[in-house]
Amino acid sequence: MTTPPPPQAPYQPAPAPAPQQNWQDAPAGLYASPIPLRRATLGDALASEWTKIRSVRSTMWTLGIMIVLVLGFGVLTAVVLNGTDANTDSVPKLSFGFFGVLLGAICVITLGVMTIASEYGTGLIRTTLTACPSRARVLAAKAIVFFLLTFTLTTLVTSAVAAMHSAMLDGRAPTGDEWLRTTVGVGLYIATLGLLSLAIGALIRHSAGAITIMIGVVLLPLVLAMFMFTDSLAGLQRALLEYSIPSQLSAFYDTSVTGSGPSGWDSLWIMLGVTAVTMLGAYITLENRDV
Repeated sequence: MTTPPPPQAPYQPAPAPAPQQNWQDAPAGLYASPIPLRRATLGDALASEWTKIRSVRSTMWTLGIMIVLVLGFGVLTAVVLNGTDANTDSVPKLSFGFFGVLLGAICVITLGVMTIASEYGTGLIRTTLTACPSRARVLAAKAIVFFLLTFTLTTLVTSAVAAMHSAMLDGRAPTGDEWLRTTVGVGLYIATLGLLSLAIGALIRHSAGAITIMIGVVLLPLVLAMFMFTDSLAGLQRALLEYSIPSQLSAFYDTSVTGSGPSGWDSLWIMLGVTAVTMLGAYITLENRDV
């Protein structure tokens, strides 16, 4: 006669291990992350956005083309003027950098839109907002990283062009205020224009559409003004000419299409006001709209 097996105790699941704050406190055989748990900060969002913007090829291409345009037109203008007998004594030396900066602004506009709109196109925005649920923090981090990058690069490039024109062209030496406006002032204006593009990209959520709108904002007022021939539209025509983006940018170089309108630093305050209102609209839309 065989002996029956002893009765077994009922199965009891093992208790789940308590969360560990440090990998040294983990029981033998269990894994705990060595990264300490903490709340995400704006610094984390800035580091993330900096990694994104410097690791994508669109940044290299757009900013690289901007540098080529600004420096290329700067060198070309200086060489052409030196090879001719044109009298440029009455024209500010640094004003010849305007043409390259105006073309380079299109590249900054493109990058500003793509900084946020491209994430909607690829669906990466869902990952971004999952990692950082605070949409205000995401928008602020993108704006800060983009602004600092474009401001620094634009200021360096315009400073190089200003130094080259000052050394190669004849005429009155530029004053300190002229230097400041055509380098730091232009850098601030172009970077703020890029922020406006970023806000439009957040509102539209489509790269091609937002870029088209921004190019229209830059060029459409001048095109419309060219076809306003009647006296009844003279006031509107003058306003479009004076406050268009090219006219505002030319104010930093002491040149003007109409001889009136914004002068000195006025253009920067106008652009800052428009950009602030648009960024506020982008924030409200981002907070109240599904991805």
